[in-house]
Amino acid sequence: MVPLVHGISFDIRKGEVLGIVGESGAGKSMTGTAITGLLEGALVRTGGEISLNGRRIDTLSAREMAKIRGAEIGMVFQDPLTSLNPVFTIGRQLIETIVQHTELRGAAAFDEAVSLLQQVGIPAASERMDSYPHEFSGGMRQRVVIALALAGRPQLIIADEPTTALDVSIQAQIIMLLKKLCRERGTAVILITHDMGVIATTANRVAVMYAGRIVENGPVRDVIDNARHPYTRGLMKSIPEIGHRLRRLQQIDGAMPRAGNLPTGCSFWPRCPVAFDRCRVERPELAGAADHTAACWLATDGIAS
Repeated sequence: MVPLVHGISFDIRKGEVLGIVGESGAGKSMTGTAITGLLEGALVRTGGEISLNGRRIDTLSAREMAKIRGAEIGMVFQDPLTSLNPVFTIGRQLIETIVQHTELRGAAAFDEAVSLLQQVGIPAASERMDSYPHEFSGGMRQRVVIALALAGRPQLIIADEPTTALDVSIQAQIIMLLKKLCRERGTAVILITHDMGVIATTANRVAVMYAGRIVENGPVRDVIDNARHPYTRGLMKSIPEIGHRLRRLQQIDGAMPRAGNLPTGCSFWPRCPVAFDRCRVERPELAGAADHTAACWLATDGIAS
C-alpha cells in the first residue's frame, strides 16, 4: 500500500469557494475523486470520514453514492471534450441529466436545459441544443460542462482545473461564472488548480497541497499576503508580475517527490531554501491560528517569511 493522499482535513460552507492548489502530483485531483467516490482500479480509501450536511457519505453503497453524484455533488472535470459524449447532442445530454436527478420531464426538462445554457452564457441557447460537442469552442464546452454539473441542482461543485485549457479571457469568464453561482445559488465550490492567480481572484479560502498533504490552509488574502510555508511563498514568487521585467522567471528548484519514496521529516525540505536539521528528521503538523495554519517548523516564529 502506497499512501497518495493522507492527513487531509477541511470543511466548506454554503456559498463559499475553497481553492486547493499545488503542483502536479500534489494530490489535488485525488482528493476530489475520493470525495465523490470515483476512485478506480487499485485506488482505495483506507480511513477518515466524508460528510455532506452532517451525513456521512463515505459509508454509502455504490448505488446510494450514484444518487448523490449529480444530485447533491456536481463535478466539472479538467478536459471538457472528454467529459461530453461526442455522439449525442448537447441538449440530449443535458435533458438526460435533468431527468435523472430532478422531477422535471418532457417540455419542462427541455426548458430547464435551455435555461441552464443561458445561465452559463451560451448565446442562442435553444438553437444550440441540437449542436454536438465538437461544434463548440473550448470555452463554450467548458460552460456546457458547468451547466451539466448544475443540472441536478447540487449543493457542492468540485471543479478540477476548469480553466487549464482555456485562454486568459475565457478563464476570466469561467471564474466570474463560478463566483456568480456561489453568490446567487449558495452553491459551494471546491476549485482545484495549480494556478495561484486563479485562486487569488476566485477563492475565499485556500488549502495548499504538497506530496499528498495540506501544508498551509487559511483565508486567501492572509495566505497570499503573509504566506507561512516556504512552498506557498515559492508558488507566489513564480507568478510573473505585469510591468515587472525579469531576465528569468523564479522557480522552485527540484521536483515533487514520488509517492512511496518521500523523504524523512518534512517532504519539502530537499527543495526548501530555509530547511534546517529538524526538518530532515521530524515532520511538522499544521499549526498556528485557528483560521490560518501551516506545517512548517519556522512558521510560528515568522522566519519562513
